[in-house]
Amino acid sequence: MEGMILVKLRDYGQVYHYDPQSLQLKEGDFVIVEHDRGLDYGHIVTAKEAVTSKDEVKEPIKKVVRVATPADLKQVEDNRTRSKEAFCACVKKIGEHKLDMKLVRAEYSFDRTKIIFYFTAEGRVDFRNLVKDLAKIFKARIELRQIGVRDEARLFGGFGPCGRELCCAKFLRDFEPVTIKMAKEEGLPLNPPKISGLCGRLMCCLSFEYENYKILSKGLPREGERVTTPQGKGKVLSVNVFKRTALVELEEGAQIEVSYKKNE
Repeated sequence: MEGMILVKLRDYGQVYHYDPQSLQLKEGDFVIVEHDRGLDYGHIVTAKEAVTSKDEVKEPIKKVVRVATPADLKQVEDNRTRSKEAFCACVKKIGEHKLDMKLVRAEYSFDRTKIIFYFTAEGRVDFRNLVKDLAKIFKARIELRQIGVRDEARLFGGFGPCGRELCCAKFLRDFEPVTIKMAKEEGLPLNPPKISGLCGRLMCCLSFEYENYKILSKGLPREGERVTTPQGKGKVLSVNVFKRTALVELEEGAQIEVSYKKNE
């Protein structure tokens, strides 16, 4: 298999490009991979990027070592149990050091050489002494990673109003800027609960849908625009970009649906 695949590290890690070597892999497979001076585990988000050239990927390319064996999966389960114990120990130490931070998750790397603690905080936190204490307890490398509300939603996962798994938890590698203008262009109601995700911020899907809406909207009138139709002049009340139609109210009060040709 040539090219790259996307692998989401651990249960809550980020998504990275990996070289699948000659392994025959499919979406959803659990794999053991090279990562950060050791071995880690993850699952394949998509194998459809196998056509992607290595030259197009900016990050260093690491390799998939093997498909996870039953013994590997047993170790992953053991790591999850140990992560809960590490979480409790870290919460206790945060209290002892009186640090203004909220611990969200703890996560072991596959080979148990590293523990990642995810936390939220209003500002910067001096956790150097906390790291020293945790390193003494667990005899492993310690990483404390401050995250935002979107990252927190990615960690916990869930389902969006569309009924599908959250994009951030499923496949998104980075959080792209999302603006209220995108919601306006897509004709969505500017009601915060209607256009916000579980994190309370504007839904990520607005950003990657936006370019498609711009393409589909090409050649269509805007809502409120005055247009001339075969039946006379009127005002556009609404636009359906998928059907490429506009609901127009004529000057005498009648409403008609006007169709527009598809873009070439």
